[in-house]
Amino acid sequence: MKSLLRVVLVILVAAPFAAHAGQVREYWVAAESVTWDYAPSGKNLLHPGSDMGAWGERLSYPKYRYLRYTDATYRTPVPQPEWMGILGPELLGEVGDTLKVHFRNRADRPFSMHPHGLRYDEDNDGADHRGAGAMIAPGKSYTYTWTLDEGAGPGPSDPSSIVWLYHSHVDHVADIYQGLIGTIVVTRKGMAISSADPRPRDVDRNFTTLFMVFDEEDGAEGGLKHAMNGYIFGNLRGLEAVEGERVRWHLVALGSEVDLHTAHWHGETVLDHGRRTDVIELLPASMVSVDMVADNPGTWLYHCHVGDHMTAGMMTRWTVKAPPPADCCAAGPAAKLMRRRGFAIVPRPTCCGRP
Repeated sequence: MKSLLRVVLVILVAAPFAAHAGQVREYWVAAESVTWDYAPSGKNLLHPGSDMGAWGERLSYPKYRYLRYTDATYRTPVPQPEWMGILGPELLGEVGDTLKVHFRNRADRPFSMHPHGLRYDEDNDGADHRGAGAMIAPGKSYTYTWTLDEGAGPGPSDPSSIVWLYHSHVDHVADIYQGLIGTIVVTRKGMAISSADPRPRDVDRNFTTLFMVFDEEDGAEGGLKHAMNGYIFGNLRGLEAVEGERVRWHLVALGSEVDLHTAHWHGETVLDHGRRTDVIELLPASMVSVDMVADNPGTWLYHCHVGDHMTAGMMTRWTVKAPPPADCCAAGPAAKLMRRRGFAIVPRPTCCGRP
């Protein structure tokens, strides 16, 4: 009888912990050689009548990228939104989860994956030339195990999800300039859409932007590509939201002493830890998440506000589209969401075609 009572007590004590146990989320990622074009259109899309100056003399360079695949066969790539550009796959999780990142090096030199902000041991640091995951040789694989503990998640004054960088850390300067950069987004415990979908439920759309000057030619001006997600002079496309959507912008930066950036949106403002602004300051390895309500339809400039960087093409446009006609809409839970129209507050319907 006492043994049975012990078993019952163990089950009762363990059940709440099991109910709140995090998910193990698996990702298959490869480092691969690519040819990267900083302006696929071949044009200055901001000022069609102008060229790109020294920065347009050469646009394509050999680089490396992190690419995601569906499974361990590494045969079927997972498509990414156009706006992600050179960024590697966005790794998602909720506080309490564990990320298992199966990394295969398909390139021709050693690389690794080093995460910022997460919990890991020395074998899973992916850096410092120490530990099993510090330097993965060409043709080899390694599975990184990273824990999303409370220290990896949003703090008390943060939004419901925050962004962390990951990058190769074998030759830590060269690897970043070569393009091996990605992001991790961690959602606050209890704020995920579902156990299967760790995106935050209080956000309709998110974008991530990397502000970085890629040095392609040992400091020569034309080789200093002042890029947003790897694109210059308006060639970063696909940044589109629908009027009334709650948009979260994840902003990151890497590079050297020239990478002092001021991300600036025309047409809208953002909330940065309660501060209303339209400019966010970034330094190398900055990681910032801010919120916006897209309530001003139009196509707007989005750029670094440092004068030299604007001249060199660190600019693009983004769009807030008007919502679909009323007859394309149906009532639903999202109808409770609100958007601003001048000084009036009106309900926002759930519309067909909305992601």
